[in-house]
Formats: sequence, C-alpha cells, structure tokens
Amino acid sequence: MIQSITRQLKAYQREIKELEKTERKMYQELGYSLETIPGIDIVTACALVGHIGDIHRFSSPHKLANYAGVAPLHFSSAGKGKDVQNKSQGNRKLYLTLYFLAIQQIYLTNKGEPRNRVYRAYFESKLSEGKTKIQALICIMRKLIRVIYVMMKKKTVYQMPEIKEKIAS
Repeated sequence: MIQSITRQLKAYQREIKELEKTERKMYQELGYSLETIPGIDIVTACALVGHIGDIHRFSSPHKLANYAGVAPLHFSSAGKGKDVQNKSQGNRKLYLTLYFLAIQQIYLTNKGEPRNRVYRAYFESKLSEGKTKIQALICIMRKLIRVIYVMMKKKTVYQMPEIKEKIAS
C-alpha cells in the first residue's frame, strides 16, 4: 500500500514538472517579465497573467485596481460621502494573489532583511501614519498594481527603486 502511494506521488511530481515546463514556455511566449519582481516566481507570474487577462482592456492602473477589488468604493449622497473598502466587487482570486504578493514584499528573510526594502519602508511609513496593517498592505497592493500594469503594458523588466534617505536636521 505504501509503495503504491509512493509511486503515485512520484507520478504526480513528474506531472507537475511537465506542467511547469509547459507553463514556463507559454509564459515566455507572452514576453512578460513579472518574475523579475522579488517574491514572484513563474507560477505567481502566470497566475497574475491568467487573472488579469489582456492588459490592454484596462485603460489605466486604476481600472485594473478596481477590477482586482483593491480600489476603494465611494458612496455619496447630498454632497456627503465616504470611501469604503471594496469587499464585494472585483476578481477575488486576483485580489488574493496580490495580497500574498504584498506580504512577500515586506517579508523579512532569515537574515532580518526585507525582501524588498522599498515596500518595507513604505509599509512602515503607512503604519506610522496610523493605518492598520491591512490598510498598509492594501496601499502596497495598489503600488504593485501600478508596477504590474506598466510592466505588462510595456513588457519591461522590474527595476528596484532607490530609497530616498531623509537627512536629520
């Protein structure tokens, strides 16, 4: 019985490797370079492309953010209004992919260094502004949406932005 289960597991592993090869080949044919973002592997890049679809159907990063459910909804009446988190609309699978990607960006490695220093600094600045951790992650998700939008639209490679040093006076 154990040998049979072991053979099945090995067969599944071979099948997964074949699927990953096919996935990688199809992804390379598209010409995107999303896997150059720290924390994104080929599977995550394919998930993003699959959930987003044709990037040219979105005229701006804001429209993509709205599709992903990351953009706030504005409710107003009689000149008064408020923005609320978009919980019911949007592609929930894309939202979850972006959420876990945002966590990967601020994640501290075993050495205590963040995977992406720029996003970690941004996260900490949002926390110092009084935002909750979830709100700060949503802010990072919005930044990631803009980056992914431009990378898919122009088929460019990710370049780590520089952190602006604040001089104490």
